[in-house]
Order: sequence, then C-alpha cells, then structure tokens
Amino acid sequence: MSEYYDEELAEIQRRKMLELQRRLQMEEEMRRRQQEEAARRDALLRAILTPEARERLANVKLVRPEVAKLVEDNIIALVQAGQLQPPVGEDVVKQLLAAIYERTHRETRIRIKRK
Repeated sequence: MSEYYDEELAEIQRRKMLELQRRLQMEEEMRRRQQEEAARRDALLRAILTPEARERLANVKLVRPEVAKLVEDNIIALVQAGQLQPPVGEDVVKQLLAAIYERTHRETRIRIKRK
C-alpha cells in the first residue's frame, strides 16, 4: 500500500513540475513578445519624431508614463492614418499633451464648511 502512495505522489509531483515548466515558458514567451513590441514601437517612434519631440516625450514618461503612452499611441495612429507627416515636431507633441491633459485633468476643490 505504501508503494502505491509513493507512485501516486511521484505522479502528482511530476504533473506539478510539468505545469510549472509550462507556466514559466508561457511567461518567458510573453516577456519576449513585450520586449519585441517595445523595440518595434521605439524604432517606429524614432523614425517619426524629431529629437526634441522624443526628448519631451521622455521627460513626460518619467513623470506620467500613462500620458506619454497615450500621446505615443495618438502619434502613431495619426501618422498611419496619413493625418500627420513625419517628422513630427515638439509643437505637435505639446498640442497632443495639452489635449490629453484637458480630457484627463480634474480640478480638485476643497470646501470648508464652518459651523
């Protein structure tokens, strides 16, 4: 009976190990795809943007990465749609930043009620 439990335990361990290996392979594949996508995206933006525009986006990315990604997505979409012609300058990046800021900015108001 002990021999049966040992075999069953070994089988369970083997299945768990295979599952772990598959999960690790999937995570590695996802990480590799994300790195490739980021490299393609950076190369595309390098070809589209002027150095000043890239510098401005890099500064924005340090402070608000989600806003920088939105601007990058908008620039790529506009160039692919033919609405913008490369090279895209810093002034266009500023305009897109201002537009996104207007859409996402919420003014905070503090009200003090006194008795």
